[in-house]
Amino acid sequence: MDIKKFDFLRNEYVQGFPAYCGFEVLHAESGVFEARVKIRPEHRQQDGFVHAGVISTLADHTAGYAAYTIVSEESRILTIEFKINFFKPAIGETVLCRSKIISGGKKIIVSESELFDLNNGSEKLIAKALVTLMTVPSSDLIENQV
Repeated sequence: MDIKKFDFLRNEYVQGFPAYCGFEVLHAESGVFEARVKIRPEHRQQDGFVHAGVISTLADHTAGYAAYTIVSEESRILTIEFKINFFKPAIGETVLCRSKIISGGKKIIVSESELFDLNNGSEKLIAKALVTLMTVPSSDLIENQV
């Protein structure tokens, strides 16, 4: 992936709700996207664990950007199905997400996200998501206000 596309994806990734959450891009290459969120008090739920909604959003959003690495710049990506399994609660200072394409079709792309709790120098797998995405021409989104 060229540097221009990487810079575009890095800037696009951190807009809107993901920017509000504090998501950061770490790495991108063709078929792969990696991001993290440094945990703030408002990311935690009542028991002190990182809220499942934060983890799920990171998994979905990062999977979508892994898909963006393999489509043209005239395309947009929309999630059409999403499943996540949580293995253990996140308690650390950072959640890391590594997403990769596992099936890259012209219209339908399937991406997998692995999420890790980073705490005191250790990295523990806390969740895994399978995300099905669809490629849509940018012009269709504008015309149909989708």
